[in-house]
Amino acid sequence: MDSFERQEHRLNEAPERRPRVRKNVTAAIAEDICSERYPSGSPLPRENDLCDIYGVSRTVIRESLKILESKGLVRGKPRIGTTVCDKDDWNILDQDVLEWMGPYIAEFDILGCILEARRTIEPVAAEYAAERATAQEIADLEKAWRQMRDSGDDPERFTEADVMFHTVLLSASHNQVFRRLSSAIHAGLKYALHASNVAVDSRDEAIAVHGDLVEALRLRNRTGARDCAHRMLDLAARDLTAAEKAIGRAEKNNT
Repeated sequence: MDSFERQEHRLNEAPERRPRVRKNVTAAIAEDICSERYPSGSPLPRENDLCDIYGVSRTVIRESLKILESKGLVRGKPRIGTTVCDKDDWNILDQDVLEWMGPYIAEFDILGCILEARRTIEPVAAEYAAERATAQEIADLEKAWRQMRDSGDDPERFTEADVMFHTVLLSASHNQVFRRLSSAIHAGLKYALHASNVAVDSRDEAIAVHGDLVEALRLRNRTGARDCAHRMLDLAARDLTAAEKAIGRAEKNNT
């Protein structure tokens, strides 16, 4: 059964009413799109049906669809209705879109794309930060590193500190574009780092190289900072492979 046949089958069934505890209707519809409850190229249910499915008014549904359209997930046309856009049209650098993709993010190869982007940006940002970072920014990086070091076996706490470290690093480059990119890929970076951190048995190597980077910034060592960033990304590539294998095993076990 192809995607359009599945969609027609779903629409012919009695609508499944979503629980009202799902307060963010926009996120609920988006997550259903990402999970292919509503596949790319297929029409969304009519407004009245969406009201029944998500338990909200037509005004709420219309506002949610406007938001989704602004982020490239759907397209509305008069007398035709709203259609789910092709995934290539989605604004995947939008923080909301990345968060909505959530557990389905591996299917979009976002993890590999984020790593490629980091390889392009972070070594240069680290080099700039060695020259431009303020004393407070270096202190903030050291604080994030200490939180990583002291997180023990708590991958959630480790990831939170890890994300903060890389966010501060890009900001410390004092490059406005890098800062914007940091905000844009924040959700994807968090997912990628969390996937890597959970997949590995030990995070000692990552802790060590992050500490080395802080020291390179403190010494204003541009070459050392850039080298540390490359080492971090080599570890990230290794851990990403482990994470993708883990995700693949999880998906296989769920089928």
